Amino acid sequence: MSDNNPFNIINDQVPQSGGQAVSAVDKSLGLTEQIESLIKSSDVFLFMKGTSDMPMCGFSANTVAILNSLNVPYKTFNILEDMDIREGVKEYANWPTFPQLYVKGELVGGNDIITEMFHSGDLQNILK
Repeated sequence: MSDNNPFNIINDQVPQSGGQAVSAVDKSLGLTEQIESLIKSSDVFLFMKGTSDMPMCGFSANTVAILNSLNVPYKTFNILEDMDIREGVKEYANWPTFPQLYVKGELVGGNDIITEMFHSGDLQNILK
């Protein structure tokens, strides 16, 4: 298994999903407030393609597998179901791709950064 492979699913021994999908967004709020409300709904929040039970891209699947292997509770939002949130999060974070992982309200990064941090142990440290 290469560390350079962005679809580096860590293994098939990963515990079942620890993610909780959030699908309801208060549309009475402005777009930035909607995004911040989602991020603040959990210490660990993942904007992704699909859900933790059914990721819709390899990058999201890998990030979910990493989070599940660490047994951390987290929430997710499927950006494929809401184009306003999808485009808004890109601008909010100034980060053009998904998944995007937030820990305690701060953007940590996408799949490549999460995978690198997982292998170095840095991800485990910020999730404590």
